[in-house]
Amino acid sequence: MIYLDNAATARPLPAALATAMPFLSEGGNPAAAHSLGRKAALAVMKAREQCAAAFGAEPNEIYFTSGGTESDNWAVFSALNATGKRRIITTAIEHPAVLNACREAQRRGAEVIYLPPDKNGLISPEQVERALTPDTALVSVMAANNEVGTLQPVAEIGEICRRAGVLFHTDAVQAAGNIPLNMRELNVDMMSVSAHKVGGICGCGLLYVRKGTPLSPLIFGGGQQRGMRSGTENAALAAAFGAALECVCADIPARQKRLAAMRDLLIRELSAIPRSQLNGSIDRRLCGNVNFSFEGIEGEALVLNLDLAGVCASSASACASGSGAPSHVLRAMGLEEKWLACPLRLSLSDGNTPEEIRDAARIITECVERLRALTGR
Repeated sequence: MIYLDNAATARPLPAALATAMPFLSEGGNPAAAHSLGRKAALAVMKAREQCAAAFGAEPNEIYFTSGGTESDNWAVFSALNATGKRRIITTAIEHPAVLNACREAQRRGAEVIYLPPDKNGLISPEQVERALTPDTALVSVMAANNEVGTLQPVAEIGEICRRAGVLFHTDAVQAAGNIPLNMRELNVDMMSVSAHKVGGICGCGLLYVRKGTPLSPLIFGGGQQRGMRSGTENAALAAAFGAALECVCADIPARQKRLAAMRDLLIRELSAIPRSQLNGSIDRRLCGNVNFSFEGIEGEALVLNLDLAGVCASSASACASGSGAPSHVLRAMGLEEKWLACPLRLSLSDGNTPEEIRDAARIITECVERLRALTGR
């Protein structure tokens, strides 16, 4: 099986599994006073330090959550609650975790501005600056798009927000481990990351909150994590998360070079398919992201055929898969209707090889040809 769906969930790294295993088998509540509890508490502390180090942050700026969705929701509603302002600026191509949180905020009376991207999925800092008003509580712009891989000018947008005194949040779920993310350089107030995208285990994420940023709790209970995020901390998942981030962030430039070489090989091979189109920016693109449309092909049908042929891929964001609706990202980018029904997202990892990429390109080509022959398109 050739696994090219790492943007949905990356395979857990051996180091992450090994680190989690003792806490899965022994138990131990980090709040307990006995030896197993202290061991679990130390593991959570170490994981928080590892996560902070990966992003140039301080350990007390890291809050563990259940994943990227919770982190995004927390950022949105905390900004509204903590500032008392009622305006949010985001983009039309955000992950559903941000978009649907914003829609709920609208239902509660907030005003939300959805900035449109250009044809490559790019948001400009000038768009953000023009949309700012004194009542803006939050600007939320993702660091890297989860479908087409476009990298946004996060540092520049953050600088504009910092000058205006407006909180800035970025969803870095796809960016973490793939591009350098230094909190002392990006002008970010809040950042969401998910463990299972970087080789950790599903069910864990984090919200980075810059020191001094107003924060209100989203979950109430026993007062864990300095009273800001109640709920028993999961030592196993936090430990795996810290270990995974330490691995993938150890040498990001080298990782980018390896993945980009395979990405570019795959793009060249798929570009040879008649009536195909690469979606998203060529220059400002995640090192492991490839997104193509094939005219006359249904995306879900192609994904199912690829699965039967031994290639795991997706037709859109995993969180939107099965909805039946065209990709909101591609639609916002202004793609013609003929390209909207047939996207294929391929996302690479360190576990892939150039030989796998060549095999995958051959299989995709054969599947596209077969489906076109069957439908006469």
